[in-house]
Amino acid sequence: MASITTSSTDQRAFLYLVGVGVTHSIAPPMHNYIAEALGFDWKFIAQECHTVEDALELFRLPNFAGGVVTMPYKKTIMEHLDALDEYSVKIGACNNVYKTVDGKLRGTNTDWRGIKGCLLDSTSEGKGKPALIIGAGGASRAAVYALYDQLQCNPIYIVNRDEDEVKALLHDTKNYDGDLSIVHLTSIEQAREIKEAPFYIVGTVPDFEPRTPAELSTRDILEYFLKSGPKGVLLDMCFKPRRTRILKLGEYHGWNTVDGTMIIAHQIDEQYRLWCGEVKAKQIPIQGAWAVLRKAADESPSINF
Repeated sequence: MASITTSSTDQRAFLYLVGVGVTHSIAPPMHNYIAEALGFDWKFIAQECHTVEDALELFRLPNFAGGVVTMPYKKTIMEHLDALDEYSVKIGACNNVYKTVDGKLRGTNTDWRGIKGCLLDSTSEGKGKPALIIGAGGASRAAVYALYDQLQCNPIYIVNRDEDEVKALLHDTKNYDGDLSIVHLTSIEQAREIKEAPFYIVGTVPDFEPRTPAELSTRDILEYFLKSGPKGVLLDMCFKPRRTRILKLGEYHGWNTVDGTMIIAHQIDEQYRLWCGEVKAKQIPIQGAWAVLRKAADESPSINF
């Protein structure tokens, strides 16, 4: 199915970010800038949705122009859409929704583009090397795709406080071609047995102080690699706060740390291709859009604390 194109009867007026805890989003200024630059009278709204049904209600309105989906609906929204593309199916999570020419809602995943872009902006040195993902929720699936499919990282180690989440991740990644190896690390002893430490590390969980034994073990394993492994790239998808506990730990141990704000920037080409067509998407003033995003991130009291 192709994405919708403009016409004289085009009713689209709103782009949405839907999820829980989205009011701190730094994305609206950038998206409003892009829409204006492309000649669309669209407004981007970060809309708190208490249920996935609330999000779908917005998406099914005739003035819906495009949607970004965040936690906790990246997996649950999939069963409510009319169609899913190959990325959302393979990754097992949807973070972007668009309307097709026949009015259907279709889901895709563009998170992996943001992860890949941020890692390669730092260095391509980690391609083909082992990697580590912190967390096993919806965002971790995009990280697996970016690391394995796009950057040929293998094996991929997982640290996560919930074993059932890891089992679900392993189930969802069975359809990958090749010899993908995902290893759940649960102890320092396991970490010490690894011959080649991860070079790329991607955080996919909210920022919180570890308290339970499982959470403390996860933190200890991460710190072990930060102290003893090569000084690679640590990307945290969470950016509330912008300098998370994970990033501060990486900085302390001399890693190249990347906050999650620019993950948003690396997705706009594909998002707008789906929302308004390939011709329009190629007209995005990329440098201007990125500058607006950086300014919003630098000035936001919601993430700089």
